[in-house]
Amino acid sequence: MGTVARKGLKDTDRLRRAWSGLVVDVFRLNGDLIEGGDALVQDLGLTSARWQVLGAVALSPVPLPVAHIARNMGLARQSVQRIVDDMRDDGLVRTEPNPHHRRAPLVAMTPRGEAAYDQAMARKDLWADVLTEGLSSEDIEAACTVLRTLQQRIGASHGHIASIAAATRKERQE
Repeated sequence: MGTVARKGLKDTDRLRRAWSGLVVDVFRLNGDLIEGGDALVQDLGLTSARWQVLGAVALSPVPLPVAHIARNMGLARQSVQRIVDDMRDDGLVRTEPNPHHRRAPLVAMTPRGEAAYDQAMARKDLWADVLTEGLSSEDIEAACTVLRTLQQRIGASHGHIASIAAATRKERQE
């Protein structure tokens, strides 16, 4: 094997190790964000999941059905439905008739939900100040760019995932 081929193999191995490390770090970060978010908003009657759903409702210019909220958040409709049902029972959201689909009511925040969401966002800003101390906006924006690029590539790679799984299944069987 020539020097160029060895260098290419080393670069590929390094890139794969870096990717694996990033995946593990993102999983850990996700867990830490959920745990920290839960602690931050617990006394407001929220969890990170409820806060996330309220955020999707707040960011939409119009009330949306659960399926659209779930799609916008990249979550399962059933999970979002359970959260919406619980928040409706607690007075944080209400459902309204959907003129386009009788069985898919629209979700809107109640005044209580709006107040909880506003307080959660104010706390998030204070938490962000602590977490980002010493970092530059450019660093954070660059990290966002990398994560968005990877997210788009993951979304576009589902056909590859199926073919990789099939190929490795076939190799195992041989």
